[in-house]
Amino acid sequence: MHKKLRLALAAALAAYTAYAPLPAVSLRMNNLVHRPHAKLSSCAEKKIFLTFDDGPDPSFTPALLDLLAKYGIHASFFMVADFAAENPELVARAAAEGHMIGLHSLRHSCALVMGPSRTKKDVDESFAILQKLGVNVQYYRAPWGLVNLAMKRRLASRGAKTIYWDVMAEDWRGNTTAKTIAKKLRRRVRNGSVVCLHDGRGKNCAPVRTIEALKTVLPEWKKEGVRFLRIDER
Repeated sequence: MHKKLRLALAAALAAYTAYAPLPAVSLRMNNLVHRPHAKLSSCAEKKIFLTFDDGPDPSFTPALLDLLAKYGIHASFFMVADFAAENPELVARAAAEGHMIGLHSLRHSCALVMGPSRTKKDVDESFAILQKLGVNVQYYRAPWGLVNLAMKRRLASRGAKTIYWDVMAEDWRGNTTAKTIAKKLRRRVRNGSVVCLHDGRGKNCAPVRTIEALKTVLPEWKKEGVRFLRIDER
């Protein structure tokens, strides 16, 4: 009996590993292999891909859009579909101002605990919401960068590409500061980096500190001749 139970548990663990952790790890490793290494200062043509997750949020996204417009910068917004449905005017504004809109799941749920049925519902409903708002979803960023096998297949069937990042500044933390975020961005960003920041969620109004950090860093990068591109311009 114990042997049968052990075998059953081993089979279940193997099946779960193939369904969720393995796809997530393989995609993350592939992203690490292609991470840029050249410093901005060493390149004649400098470029950065600014991306923002977890919005739109009426408390933070408008101020971020104002800042990007001030410097003529286009970015990529990976939106939580339910938040987009609650704030259609922000979706429309971001698109009208030249930003790319991608998908960041339906409700920011973790793929590691989502079975095939729930995964299908998450993908299909979130695509439907953004399509209703006039967005043709081509790029998807999974919450925490975690996917499962059902998600990979569902996204592939819709022709959507999964996008990761190579720079984080931990801007969601409640105990960080704008100065710390700016310091991390200066130190970590390389030529061609995909920078992941946030215009929603986070602790203690975290996006406020993100925007303050960008007010310092963006003019510095612009002075250095950095070009800011959307993910669909890679």
